[in-house]
Amino acid sequence: MAKLSIKEIEQILAKTENEQDPFIVSIKDDERKGVQVLLRRWEKRAQEKQKLIDQFKEMQKYEVALWEKGSRFIAGIDEVGRGPLAGPVVAAAVILPEEFQLPGLTDSKKLSPQKREIFYEYIKENAISYGIGIVMPSDIDKVNIYEATKLAMMEAVNNLSNTPDHLLIDAMKLDVDIAQTSIIKGDATSISIAAASVLAKETRDTYMKNLANEFPQYGFDKNMGYGTREHLIALEEVGVTREHRRSFSPVKEMVD
Repeated sequence: MAKLSIKEIEQILAKTENEQDPFIVSIKDDERKGVQVLLRRWEKRAQEKQKLIDQFKEMQKYEVALWEKGSRFIAGIDEVGRGPLAGPVVAAAVILPEEFQLPGLTDSKKLSPQKREIFYEYIKENAISYGIGIVMPSDIDKVNIYEATKLAMMEAVNNLSNTPDHLLIDAMKLDVDIAQTSIIKGDATSISIAAASVLAKETRDTYMKNLANEFPQYGFDKNMGYGTREHLIALEEVGVTREHRRSFSPVKEMVD
């Protein structure tokens, strides 16, 4: 029987998942250099995939512990946009089902924009429920950013279609009569909080990109409202917009 060509082997490997697959075992003895290169490449991808699966399982530990105690609607909560000079602070709350699987899910800041967008759609489609909370700059100025962050989180929880029986929150406590756990760096250690961080960041980034169409001088589509050089120059030359936080320096000094 004729040997498979290297191209044919490459096509079969692309569809092969299991390291114990008889095909993987059979080509290990193929002495052709091209076959061995393909095999090493496949093994590397398999190892990377397994690493993401193991990471995902580790990030389920908070949820699994609560599921085992009888909780069913566990809401992960996170926010983005505490530090920028412009734009809202945005929070998201997400309740995931026990069968939810998304290896590679982690803190949204660690994901590429392309992957974050894909994950955003997948999370929305597969979550039991999700809610978004948005607090605008004028309200941030009234109550301060810490309180505004809590307001955004509360709004996100209130916008869930299912009432949660436990909250997992990234480094915050909320004044609400629901059991909750505050987790330092929760967006990198809890799948529910990581999912919330993806929804919050995508929502806020989209808002800032749309804002860039109205205020093109500030580069909001690139800096997302943070105080980059381009943004600071525009503040000096063009001035302060309605989207700027007037309680934040150096905007504060420009309007005093």
